[in-house]
Amino acid sequence: MPYIINQLSGPLVDIPNILKDQHGVESEQDAKDYLVRLEAFANMTEQVRSKALVDAKKGVILPKPLFANTLGYLNNFTAPAPAEHPLVTSFAEKLDSVGELPKETKQSMVEEATNIVQSKIYPAFANVTKDMQALESKAPDKVGIWAQPNGEAYYQHAITYLADSDMTAEQIHNIGLQEVERITKRMDEILTANGYSEGTVGDRMKQLNEESRFLYEDSDEGREKLLTFLRGEIETINKKAPQLFSTLPPQKVEVKRIPKAVEAGAPGGYYNGPSLDGSRPGIFAINLKDMKAVPSFAMKTLTYHEAVPGHHFQIALNLLQTDIGLMRQNASFNGYIEGWALYSELVAYEMGMYENDPFGDLGRLQAEVYRAARLVVDTGLHHKKWTRQQAIEYFAQATGTAMSDVTAAIDRYIAWPGQALGYKLGMLKLVELRTMAKNALGDKFDIKAFHDLILLKGARPLALVEEDVKRWIEQQKQA
Repeated sequence: MPYIINQLSGPLVDIPNILKDQHGVESEQDAKDYLVRLEAFANMTEQVRSKALVDAKKGVILPKPLFANTLGYLNNFTAPAPAEHPLVTSFAEKLDSVGELPKETKQSMVEEATNIVQSKIYPAFANVTKDMQALESKAPDKVGIWAQPNGEAYYQHAITYLADSDMTAEQIHNIGLQEVERITKRMDEILTANGYSEGTVGDRMKQLNEESRFLYEDSDEGREKLLTFLRGEIETINKKAPQLFSTLPPQKVEVKRIPKAVEAGAPGGYYNGPSLDGSRPGIFAINLKDMKAVPSFAMKTLTYHEAVPGHHFQIALNLLQTDIGLMRQNASFNGYIEGWALYSELVAYEMGMYENDPFGDLGRLQAEVYRAARLVVDTGLHHKKWTRQQAIEYFAQATGTAMSDVTAAIDRYIAWPGQALGYKLGMLKLVELRTMAKNALGDKFDIKAFHDLILLKGARPLALVEEDVKRWIEQQKQA
């Protein structure tokens, strides 16, 4: 990412989440290690601050519209009393299960964690906040990476690395426009067949989004009802998965709400993989800040993307392949990882998960047009010099999603140029390879073997995936 401090990700967001959600505490040594790392986080925060100031001297400053949520995150992080901070309370909860430690030792360790947060981490965050407040007055109004020093070359690098593509930004923009048109046409057919014929597809999707029958109650009970539904979908699709998959991950996946402290700048949902040893499950986290942004007709597709057969299958199965090397088990090849997750939405459709559910299928198509529209707005912002408002208006009209989701999404694309391209471009490549294999093999084509080929060799660039598929086709022809 070009901006080390932003509303979305980076060390000041990601490291606390690792400490809170992934750092195990099962022994006294684990607890001591946690405290060492907690103190190191304070030092790292100062290093991040220094990096941001060095970048600013070079002219690289977070675009002005992103400062509100970035400062909001920094302020929310230090809002709780130190003893109530998640870095302390999560540590205390983990310590409770360590039977070998006396109560007095546990209490002393919690007090030490509280002191580190109060005397070291909070002051470090206060320094960062002060610097960012000062930088806001110097921040550029132009939001595209093109406006930053060496921005055009940076964006082409992002296309190569994050989109895993050798296409130009202009070519990607045009593919996005074509895909939006194709998917929108199908959505129009379903909407019309179900009595929604007035207005644009985006307007009609917004109309659906306002109907109470598709909305969960904006309450703790409504949120828990939604989480229960998602867990049920995972259970159902796991039972159907053997139709198209011969290898299923034994690791569990849990559904959790994104913490309130970070939900303002967080995406609609994300997945964190299980631990290498399988002791920690995969986590599908969902943003429940705005209940209008999570209508029921969209929830199936989000689950299939983030959990099963999407990120959970891909990442959990990668971790089990101990003979492919640590890089392929863990590497973040964005086009492969996000391309697989979007391809998984299509696979779920092919498994019958939307049968007799036209509105659920509309949710699937809306998710796909969302990814297609990303090709348009990402290249629009960073190549065609669109304004933030231009991108918001196009994205809202093309997707018909809640405005709170649209603005958060556009700000994400501003903060992370090129990352949003990997989903649709990766999916298109996987569909292309599957079609190629089907056409070449005819009756010899085995979808389960194809999915094993894609998944079990681990995370890798799509060019290597293509080589693997072509080699496999030749092997099958000779079998």
